Amino acid sequence: MAVIARKVVIQNVQDASGVAKLIDDGVFAADQVIAVIGKTEGNGGVNDFTRILSDQAFRSVLMDCGSRSLGEVEQIPMVWSGGCDGVITPHATVFARNDEAGPDDRARLAVGIAMSDTILPEDIGRPTMVSKVADGVRKAMEIAGISDPAEVHYVQTKTPLLTMESIRDAKSRGKTVFSDDIHQSMDMSNGTTGLGIAVGLGEIEMPDAAAIGSDLELYSSVASCSSGVELDRAQIVLVGNAPGAGGDLRIGHAVMTDALDFDGIYDAIRSAGLDLPDRPHPTDLGDRLVNVFLKCEADPDAELRGRRQIMLDDSDVHWHRHSKGAVGGVTAAAVGDPAVFVSVSAQHQGPPGGGPVAAIVRVD
Repeated sequence: MAVIARKVVIQNVQDASGVAKLIDDGVFAADQVIAVIGKTEGNGGVNDFTRILSDQAFRSVLMDCGSRSLGEVEQIPMVWSGGCDGVITPHATVFARNDEAGPDDRARLAVGIAMSDTILPEDIGRPTMVSKVADGVRKAMEIAGISDPAEVHYVQTKTPLLTMESIRDAKSRGKTVFSDDIHQSMDMSNGTTGLGIAVGLGEIEMPDAAAIGSDLELYSSVASCSSGVELDRAQIVLVGNAPGAGGDLRIGHAVMTDALDFDGIYDAIRSAGLDLPDRPHPTDLGDRLVNVFLKCEADPDAELRGRRQIMLDDSDVHWHRHSKGAVGGVTAAAVGDPAVFVSVSAQHQGPPGGGPVAAIVRVD
């Protein structure tokens, strides 16, 4: 079945009018929505409740406009990345399926959705979590109808992080956690998940425990991992291209080698199927770009193209916000649209100081 993907702007923290209008206009039915990936305007931290508010708003529309039960709607993966620092506009990309199929000689956008086994607090930052995520990725790939890992271009996940409550739970059962630092657990949950995606797709072998969070040369080039307090398993949305999938969309990917790498963004768009000149301009994209999805981080060497960087030394503003705002501005300038999905904390997701880029485009 063909996949439809549309981007809608979020006008306030509880707004889902964009998806409601798409349903009213007949672009897709509420019961055809299979996933949502969005940016909300909170602080992007552990206590960013704008993610929950957007989640509630979008699920409410699907309940009101469709025939699925509450339990069915609650199972729809909605990955919310908090923090619209700089020029990033709050928005969501909505994925839906219709009944159309396509010819087997054309590979078009395909989506596979899966949930991992429960990730316990003592699993975070450890090989057990890598294995659980890898198994979930393989399941999502099978559901998407993709047999070749090279045709997987974007894997968006949402995983649990540590809270004081979950740390107490682990200790009450005689278990240990990798750290009592709640904010650090966000980076480690993302990084461990990135390694799980890399293992599931055969990008790397299963890493040793000591490599998790330390050997940054181990990474996935298609992973985009977020974490929060909303769930206790890895929620996996795997996006690639499959023959016969139908529709007019394709996805491609590349990596940004650093925070200023415009070419990484354009290479992802080319990988998806658009021809671009050697030095592209946003006007070259027309209306064919659905959205771009990026991960970013502060360079661990605190340098950018030989110039000193201070974001890791800033005690007032966390480097998460510096990096997200900067790369959001670069991306918005590259594509001519501030409604871009830029998520921070890219440990084991792309090269150190850079990150993966995925692009969905219309090709027909």
